[in-house]
Amino acid sequence: MAILLIRHGETPLNAARIVQFPDTPLSGRGLEQAARLARHIVSYPVGAILSSDYARARMTAEAIREATGIEIEIRASLRERNFGAYRGRPHDELPGQFRFDGAAPPGGESVAAFDARVNAAWTEVTGHANTVEGDTAVVTHGLVCHSIVDRLVDNDHRRAGAPAMWANTAFTVLEAGARWRVTRFACTGHLDESARS
Repeated sequence: MAILLIRHGETPLNAARIVQFPDTPLSGRGLEQAARLARHIVSYPVGAILSSDYARARMTAEAIREATGIEIEIRASLRERNFGAYRGRPHDELPGQFRFDGAAPPGGESVAAFDARVNAAWTEVTGHANTVEGDTAVVTHGLVCHSIVDRLVDNDHRRAGAPAMWANTAFTVLEAGARWRVTRFACTGHLDESARS
């Protein structure tokens, strides 16, 4: 039993380095990335698909659903951090480390509130995964993946010099045990050079 922790495909806004809205869809390139991911994911014994309710995650999960025939279960707890008034603004107009700054953006979510939500989401995901025959694909967002792998699992793979950024449709394999453990980190082998982000 494993959890496949997946970041959504590319969107026009993340390609332009603009903070995204919940309804931001995948770009054409993002749809192709999702299709490539789905063709790879069928090599795993996927028994469940959980997805954030944001459009970019749902569209990525839909490609996996089409490849596996497994219905998607939506989890609002898997949403990206709420950046409030920063949504729609270019990254270079915002404070340098705004994604990791502790304070809440105007109308948004602090890092502490976000991490608490991710903690609850992880408890929900692992509880669900324990009831599934096979692996659980979890389609979410970069900061959610980062929060889980850096804080909630045995991440020796991450500390061993793996890249800090999560490319679009990168997936991490977490194996069950006394503590969930990273066995593959932020893999993008399913993407060729023309599809990489």
